[in-house]
Amino acid sequence: MERKAFLRTLGAGAAFALTFPCVQGCSKDNEGGLPIPTGVDFTIDLTSSEGAQLQNNGDFILKNEVVVVKNLQGSFIAASQICSHQQTDQVRFIENDGGIFECSTHGSRFSQNGTPLNTITTNPLKIFNTELNGDILRVFE
Repeated sequence: MERKAFLRTLGAGAAFALTFPCVQGCSKDNEGGLPIPTGVDFTIDLTSSEGAQLQNNGDFILKNEVVVVKNLQGSFIAASQICSHQQTDQVRFIENDGGIFECSTHGSRFSQNGTPLNTITTNPLKIFNTELNGDILRVFE
């Protein structure tokens, strides 16, 4: 059976059932997905193997659904790993444009203070406080 003939046999109902989820997939922010982290308060010993992953400017680690970064200027910043667009856990730090957060799911981009940089979402990315005491980095709300 040719493709066109097959598609005609499906009818409108089947075509709608197949295409509706795709059309609605990126239509609205904040529906479903993973929860944005709350109550965040943890430390990272920068002399530990975990902390060693933050040695160089541009390095980042993922911990407790938070992206912890040593930005390109050498300061520590932390943001939600859960994107404010559709709550997927794909936010990472990339070195483009002086260092930004980007979600690989739909391409949302955010400045280091959480401001959206493109029109995919108008919702800011949640940013957490960081505090460095000696070799201990605290990430908290």
